[in-house]
Amino acid sequence: MLTNIQSTDLFHCYFLQWIKVYKEGAVRKVTMDKYLMTHKWVERLAPSLRLCDVNRLTYQQLLNEYALSHEKQTTMDFHHQLKGAICDAVDDGLIEKDPTRKAIVKGKNPAEKKIKYLNQFELHTLLAALDLRGELNWDWLILLIAKTGMRFSEALALTPKDFDFAHQTLSVNKTWDYKEGSGFQPTKNASSVRKIQIDWQTVIQFSELVKGCESDKPIFVTTDNVYNSTVNGILARHCKRLNIPVITIHGLRHTHASLLLFAGVSIASVARRLGHSSMTTTQKTYLHIIQELENQDIDLVMRSLSNLS
Repeated sequence: MLTNIQSTDLFHCYFLQWIKVYKEGAVRKVTMDKYLMTHKWVERLAPSLRLCDVNRLTYQQLLNEYALSHEKQTTMDFHHQLKGAICDAVDDGLIEKDPTRKAIVKGKNPAEKKIKYLNQFELHTLLAALDLRGELNWDWLILLIAKTGMRFSEALALTPKDFDFAHQTLSVNKTWDYKEGSGFQPTKNASSVRKIQIDWQTVIQFSELVKGCESDKPIFVTTDNVYNSTVNGILARHCKRLNIPVITIHGLRHTHASLLLFAGVSIASVARRLGHSSMTTTQKTYLHIIQELENQDIDLVMRSLSNLS
């Protein structure tokens, strides 16, 4: 329970104290930053709103104001974060009734987002042009992400002991905090902890590369400062030189998943390989690819049926 809080206090002040009491140290930094951003928006949109004045009408007005400049899903996240604090305020008798009940979440229509990825020929062109001679470099990281679909932070956290060369697997059980520089961190979610099957060529290449490396030290992190923009820049230069679409490191993850789907790999298997928390995430992310595959299936069905006559 929060102390020294009165129902006449400003709502945004209460929300900030609630964040510090219940969320600080309990959630990851990225989540904490989202809560603090939500607080800034509340302070901006309702600077004089008091706890005792938070009712269904004022709360809906706050949601509506936020929704004017945000997509519906973002507004839903805003609503959920506020709801946690408001429900506690109701339990503590600071707000009479739950004003979030039956709240209507609005928002701008999402902009059409089409993920960028390479087709099979373009990926082959890229991989053939990588500098894979000698010691580990960023081109080796590009190759590994293209072949595994790992997230950038997951690939950075790889150590020699994560490779099981005998069973051709790669263990993903941590990430590397390249943004804040705090070292190893947990994976994005429980589903992100997984074993990825790798091909024999990759096994042979990396079994030689990691020889002599410390078993528990990340193989790609050799300096204190690692930037996503550095690797994206290297990848972009490769793409431009080869006259193929310019994609990001995350685009390689999309490329990996897209090629698997086009090859007929099930959505369930792709979701597990990517470390998605559910198949729904995979379906939403690769909706346009799945629709293309469905169109191909329709053509196949029609051809099969025509052969029955």
